[in-house]
Amino acid sequence: MTSNNYVMSFKEVDSSKLPNFYEYGFVIHKIKDKLQQNFGFDFQQYSDDETSNEIWEILEEDLENGNDKVQLVSHIFDVIEIETISSNHTDKVMELISKQRIPNSIYFYPDFQVALARSPIFQSHMDTTHDLIFAKNKQSLELFLRYVLQRKREYIRNYVTVFTDTEDGAETGKERITSLVTREEVFLEAHLKKEIYRSIDEFFSESREFYKKYNIPYKRGILLYGKPGNGKTTLVKSIANSISAPVAYWQITEFTSSYSINEVFSSVAKMAPMVLVIEDIDSMPEHVRSVFLNVLDGATSKEGIFLIGTTNYPEKIDPALINRAGRFDRAYELKLPAQDLRSSYLSKKNILQFIDTADLDRIIEASDGFSFAQLNELYTSIALQYHYEQAVDIDLICSELQTANRKSKKQTWDSELESHRVGFGI
Repeated sequence: MTSNNYVMSFKEVDSSKLPNFYEYGFVIHKIKDKLQQNFGFDFQQYSDDETSNEIWEILEEDLENGNDKVQLVSHIFDVIEIETISSNHTDKVMELISKQRIPNSIYFYPDFQVALARSPIFQSHMDTTHDLIFAKNKQSLELFLRYVLQRKREYIRNYVTVFTDTEDGAETGKERITSLVTREEVFLEAHLKKEIYRSIDEFFSESREFYKKYNIPYKRGILLYGKPGNGKTTLVKSIANSISAPVAYWQITEFTSSYSINEVFSSVAKMAPMVLVIEDIDSMPEHVRSVFLNVLDGATSKEGIFLIGTTNYPEKIDPALINRAGRFDRAYELKLPAQDLRSSYLSKKNILQFIDTADLDRIIEASDGFSFAQLNELYTSIALQYHYEQAVDIDLICSELQTANRKSKKQTWDSELESHRVGFGI
């Protein structure tokens, strides 16, 4: 790549002026000059505090997908990386993968006459990176921002947006939806399953007739509680798979703050209508609970948001969360599966390929008190024994799992384990 493909060449630097050469204003001036030379008009610089995360997410997505709406104008510094190279190894072949970098580059959207640059700024006292937004005028930028929000709604239907609270605020990531769960794979009491999905379907119906007809605020919150392994996560996955709307997970941590709470709700409001899942909501730090409640009570903060909270410990939930409309409207307990659900679940997994119906009846009786996760372990144990021995000792397997179940409830284990250190010996 020739020096013409860069805005700034290190060879231009006069060492006596080095501390001031790369100052913030000088870099921006050089970038604007490059844009004016390429496109024939002056660019205005803008700052966008509300949509900035989305802008760079969409730029990255457009580059990865080879979207022809965006083009590379130039790189900025000729002494900084312009591509990222990774390798994909197999037994016989090593494939090199090259990926365009957003830092140190200028990209242009011709349809909107908007340019984006993530520029390193080298100053005498520190190095920083600045996100720079340029547009022909305000109207151009407004059209571009509409495109950004529309594109985000389109692509995140294949992803789950994950917000994780850190020391520096809410960190945003995305995870592709790979393990899809259908509604048929969700095992719940019939009336409970019907009520939850009916609520979801009405919320995301295109006409929203139910909410308009009965003058009901367009916001909804449900709390799912129950012992671990009873299908809360599976239910949420099935909801994500069965609606054509964005889904986001919010990871509450010890770093959750008033700032990150407002940051998350500001971000999800742009995706609405959407689902926001807060797993283990009981872990919300006590010192920010009032802030969280106030945000939920805001006139527009939950508009178009279907909020799902989950917890294994409902006794730790602040009563204020579920004792006031507009926060969590309903709380649903996902109980340990009753006999009929245990039978349906194991039959659905095709356990009869290993045992006969009489043995299945014995298992259903012996598995009283098992969660779905423990039933899954029961199935795995039976499959393993059958695979190696072509026979299944049902009484032994059930007895072992029942014993483990009792110990986990009491949090007691064999005393002989206490004499063995777990980890690395010194």
